[in-house]
Amino acid sequence: MNKEQIYLNVAEQIKAVTEGETNIIARMATISCLLPAAFPDFFWTGFYIVDEEKPDELVIGPYQGSLGCLRIAFGRGVCGTAATTRQTQLVDNVHDFPGHIACDSRSQSEIVVPVFNQAGNLMALLDIDSEKPANFDEVDKRYLEQITDAAFRFKSGCL
Repeated sequence: MNKEQIYLNVAEQIKAVTEGETNIIARMATISCLLPAAFPDFFWTGFYIVDEEKPDELVIGPYQGSLGCLRIAFGRGVCGTAATTRQTQLVDNVHDFPGHIACDSRSQSEIVVPVFNQAGNLMALLDIDSEKPANFDEVDKRYLEQITDAAFRFKSGCL
């Protein structure tokens, strides 16, 4: 299967598992579990959630992989940049990214997708790291944005 077919399959799995589930954390945990199972090159996959008490900080949410940074300030590193710009960040070589936070030295490339709620407000970020340089591209960007949009801009608990 090519990358697009894998994304279509995993999106269907996510939809099937989360259908009717309104709990955001349960949805994040499901996505964090199913994406790296579908893509073995995703060695860290998880969410950073906008902290309600400190709205200029992200706090770690559900994830799969090695220990992640517990908090990241807006504007700091790849995740903080995605939070500030509210745009997906595709990074071919994290070591070239100004202010990159090295939570795990194995990380070579990264994609960070802003997650918006139904009202269009930033609620979290989906962060995926790979040990391979330039592992992410526009296909990843398109499908990960679609997956997060479907999973978190739902109405009445349905995707």
